[in-house]
Amino acid sequence: MHKNDIYHFEYAPLLIVISGPAGVGKDSLLKRLQEREDDFHFVVTATDRPPRPGEIHGVDYFFVSTEEFLSMKEQDDLLEQAIVYGQHKGIPKRQVRRALESGKDVVMRIDVQGATTIRKIVPDAVTIFLTAPSEKEQEQRLRERGGDSPLQLEERIRTAQEEMNAMHTFDYVVVNRHHQLDEAVNQVLAIIEAEHCRVKPRKATL
Repeated sequence: MHKNDIYHFEYAPLLIVISGPAGVGKDSLLKRLQEREDDFHFVVTATDRPPRPGEIHGVDYFFVSTEEFLSMKEQDDLLEQAIVYGQHKGIPKRQVRRALESGKDVVMRIDVQGATTIRKIVPDAVTIFLTAPSEKEQEQRLRERGGDSPLQLEERIRTAQEEMNAMHTFDYVVVNRHHQLDEAVNQVLAIIEAEHCRVKPRKATL
């Protein structure tokens, strides 16, 4: 690098992907991150699953019918989409592109399968794998969460165990310990700050 290049350094917005198995606290971490930071754009995922108690349309998810979701897919309106536990989920492409163009860092909460797709489309995305301290605690969180039939619960536990194998494909790992959510958020913010200090910044483009 030329000694004067630093004076011409341009800020590059990041695409931050937060992923991990079910039950590790992705939603809780994202909500706490939203409470603490208002300079990020938080991507809202579209899904055809019904809302859980307390979830708000346009905040937690865009809750749409299966017909509406398939129409978005046919019109190429989704950055990525997948069927997760029998339910459609996808990221509206236009939302992410506009946020990056505005210069804001974009934070995306997504399942492990979707993170793999995003990595292929945007190689410079910052990928963070969120995990519980142990397999036993992760399974216990899934059982306490409720809302699933016994069959769905067993499927989630089995899938979560398989998804742990993908951890080595991510850039970072953050452990979300019981009653230490703020510590996990601090680590995510530290990762983002460190990424903005790179001599050769990532360039997330769509």
